[in-house]
Amino acid sequence: MAHFAKLGVGNKVLRVTVVSNDVATTEKAGEEFLQNLHGSRDVWKQTSYNTIGGEHKLGGTPFRKNYAGVGYTYDQSRDAFIEPKPYDSWTLNETTCLWEAPVAYPEDGQRYLWNETTKQWDLNE
Repeated sequence: MAHFAKLGVGNKVLRVTVVSNDVATTEKAGEEFLQNLHGSRDVWKQTSYNTIGGEHKLGGTPFRKNYAGVGYTYDQSRDAFIEPKPYDSWTLNETTCLWEAPVAYPEDGQRYLWNETTKQWDLNE
């Protein structure tokens, strides 16, 4: 199945829908199918369910850095879907197009929550 993100103002993802691979033989064919189905000239961009951080989870070819979600933005210059920035202190990794905290997540097997006030990971008790 092929997945397509409908873009709105500012290239914000408004919805993601599935189209059969028999119909969406190319991105253009999938976009035209959705435009005809909805009787519109909406902009649709194909997205890969198995792509995150520029890597395909199943070893295939990564597509547009990340799977699109409602509220994400399509960045045309990076040809990437980028989730909303979770915290002001986080920065975008230009390679993965994922947001990163200024401090690495602890790798001690415990669960943490980001504390934007202290800019640290707090133990989630």
